[in-house]
Amino acid sequence: MIIFPAIDIRNGRCVRLYQGKFNRETVYDDDPVLIAKRFEENKAKVLHVVDLDGAFTGEQKNIEIIKKIVRSINIPVQVGGGIRSIERAKQLMDLGVYRIVIGTCAVKENMFVENLVKRFGDRVVVSIDTKAGCVCVNGWVESSSFKSVEFAKLLEEKGIKTIVYTDISKDGTMIGPNFEEIKKLKENTSLNIIASGGIGRKEDIDKLKTFGVYGAIVGKALYEGKIKLEDFVKNISLKRGEYFADKEDNSLS
Repeated sequence: MIIFPAIDIRNGRCVRLYQGKFNRETVYDDDPVLIAKRFEENKAKVLHVVDLDGAFTGEQKNIEIIKKIVRSINIPVQVGGGIRSIERAKQLMDLGVYRIVIGTCAVKENMFVENLVKRFGDRVVVSIDTKAGCVCVNGWVESSSFKSVEFAKLLEEKGIKTIVYTDISKDGTMIGPNFEEIKKLKENTSLNIIASGGIGRKEDIDKLKTFGVYGAIVGKALYEGKIKLEDFVKNISLKRGEYFADKEDNSLS
């Protein structure tokens, strides 16, 4: 299972939100590029970067910081937040981003996912962010009528190979992810599942491994020292441009 250290960017700074609420923000560093370098030094194999401003507004105001991150490290970077057009996706790919993570447009625009998959293949990941069981959009502030498993099956039909699943009520809490829903997704689809939201201790990661999930995104627990990255990665790395395993690969545990 791959551990994805998370760098969430808002107003140019590295932050974490509590349950996706912008009024409950903790700033961990003014320099996200420095944080990215530290994660690489600690043997991270890949980074998960989110433009929070982009997720809320649909405009990527932190594009220059993302560019600096990608060009300052050698490991692959996947980026989400505000990617709502083919042009924006291509812009990020041209900067050296290895995979893009989309959310809002995957729900709202029927053909967007198919068009992205045709263009970029398995470098497209969809984020399924849920609140009270419903998939949310526009920076997690609006709910749709989709349920997570239902939506995941639709994405699978459209050619998506990998999803990020987040229970918003767990995000930033470090009380553990929504194991029940993650297990349902694993049992009802053949998707690569990246678990996110609430991971706060080693036992959470160990339990996710028993489900056979592809990866786990860890944010606050890393910043606050509850989880140490070096405890979960071997002394190997994926270089930018190398292929992410299509299925779970225990050599990347």
